[in-house]
Amino acid sequence: MRIFVFGSSITSSYWNGAATYYRGMYKNLAALGHEVTFAEPDIYKRQQNRDLSEVEYAKVIVYQTPRDIDELINLACTADLVIKHSGVGADDGLLERRLLDCQSPHTRISFWDVDAPATLQRIEADSLDAFRHCIPRYDFVFTYGGGPEVVRRYLALGARNCYPIYNALDPDTHHAELPDASLACDLVFVGNRLPDRELRVEQFFLRAAELAPEMSFILGGEGWGGKPLPANVRWIGHVGTGSHNHVNASARMVLNINRDSMADVGFSPPTRVFEAAGAGACLITDKWYGIEKFFAPGSEILVAENAEDVVTYLRKRSAADSRSIGNAMQARALAEHTYAQRAAEVEQILNLARAERHPSAVDQFLLQEVERRA
Repeated sequence: MRIFVFGSSITSSYWNGAATYYRGMYKNLAALGHEVTFAEPDIYKRQQNRDLSEVEYAKVIVYQTPRDIDELINLACTADLVIKHSGVGADDGLLERRLLDCQSPHTRISFWDVDAPATLQRIEADSLDAFRHCIPRYDFVFTYGGGPEVVRRYLALGARNCYPIYNALDPDTHHAELPDASLACDLVFVGNRLPDRELRVEQFFLRAAELAPEMSFILGGEGWGGKPLPANVRWIGHVGTGSHNHVNASARMVLNINRDSMADVGFSPPTRVFEAAGAGACLITDKWYGIEKFFAPGSEILVAENAEDVVTYLRKRSAADSRSIGNAMQARALAEHTYAQRAAEVEQILNLARAERHPSAVDQFLLQEVERRA
């Protein structure tokens, strides 16, 4: 199958949290025999901050927007499946509407949402939102998280279907490495400074640092330069995906903090969770609904409701405990949560539709998947 994709960037993770997801998904769809073209706009200095020089599994088109959109749409219309990801970052509304021009008996179109809580919140708050009227016309809606609630909300907006395809692990990319002494610390958190995350970073990470002045903390990610930090917190700036392994391997524990919208909806493990799993790191996460569907709290992942819980784990969990938890999480991820498995899910969905099975059969598959993950 020829797949044409519009996304933020597959070549750069700079201010682009979806990069790991794109790479894992399209690498493994290509491994299944699909031909992938990925179109990304030249914006936000991402091309000047590439951390993937070659993409062997996809043809990458870097375009100027909106100048090149007409030409790209014409090219996309020759594919079997056209995918528009949310959050391309420029002319999203135009792309969402223009993709409808490609729909034909031989070309199906899909909206693949990498931030479903934000998209749904926007659409549900505005009955005149232009994308609201596009949703029922898409052949497929995929999301990278959200579970049953996101499925229900998309179906209520008229979507023909909605399939959560969760973040996962690419063991070729994220795996155990030797620790880097320059990055040694008790706890590391990597995440860009975003409005709907900053308060939770203050509550879980910076507050923990204040409560444990005898310990060392590392903060990675863009945007934190002007933020007042406790004396025992070191900011290391942007951490490219190629550096995540040794960052995760060098800390005694790793912290995950979901954005507000993802935590509220649940069933939304971010890429950082699986990257830590690949490294065999002991991960502490803020509490969110659906964690136990991915990893077992207490034995494969540690769950914190506040900074006090984070500090308790740091002070009371031994090095042996931490290694055991990290190893168990890694084993679970390799067994159940790889991008190869996620790509196989997508292919199964596409094959059901391509076989032109009765819509009720596809709907039944969707309902079974939602019930299985509920």
